[in-house]
Amino acid sequence: MKPVIPDYVKGHGLLAGKSVLITAAAGGGIGFSAARRAAEEGCRALMISDIHAQRLEAAVAQLKNELREETGLQEIYGQLCDVTQEEQVRALVAKAEERLHGVDVLINNAGLGGSRRVVDMSDAEWSRVLDITLTGTFRMTRAMLPAMQQRGKGVIVNNASVLGWRAQKEQAHYAAAKAGVMALTRCSALEAAEFGVRINAVAPSIALHDFLRKAAPQDLLDHLASREAFGRAAEVWEVANVMMFLASDYASYMVGEVLSTSSQHA
Repeated sequence: MKPVIPDYVKGHGLLAGKSVLITAAAGGGIGFSAARRAAEEGCRALMISDIHAQRLEAAVAQLKNELREETGLQEIYGQLCDVTQEEQVRALVAKAEERLHGVDVLINNAGLGGSRRVVDMSDAEWSRVLDITLTGTFRMTRAMLPAMQQRGKGVIVNNASVLGWRAQKEQAHYAAAKAGVMALTRCSALEAAEFGVRINAVAPSIALHDFLRKAAPQDLLDHLASREAFGRAAEVWEVANVMMFLASDYASYMVGEVLSTSSQHA
């Protein structure tokens, strides 16, 4: 039986009145879908960042063209940021605080994957994946928390992966980084909760988008998708939906949790 993709879920005002900052949100991946979903859920202002200037400019233009008409959202901004560079991270947070009149929700989406067996992996490959995926999430969290803690409110949603829990060949660097994101989420969440700030994470299994297709062989993606209970990969907006839940007041009691966003059965 051919896998059935569900109908797109309309917004329900989950983020009404909130401002949202999302890293690595240009292009067609989870971050861009999260930006669209945030607008559809009624956010009052939105900023996305990315490392690629041309891609970021195109993403902002697309969001403005489509979302202003669909949702009425007027405040949509873009800011270049390489999460491996501390000064750029600080600049992004400062700009977002200024343009959004305070950041209510930060979604840490920046990450880097790849396939390599441990015996063939160089120090540089290992370090780059961890620097972007884990340390980049740490840098953004560290830079964002002071302002949120001072206000006594705010939400951070991290993008982890089911590979933080389970094993897969040629994914040691990525799995280690995502397991680190999970641990960072749990530990930082306890510290932030003292100030009324919530930190949680999603852990997708496989959500197909152009970046993933470029990073992994199609036969591997097909195999991983076939192992899902629905016989298909997630749509990126299905992962973004869970991010919206965690960012919303419906998740007000959740602290340090990692939600598996998958239909895995094998």
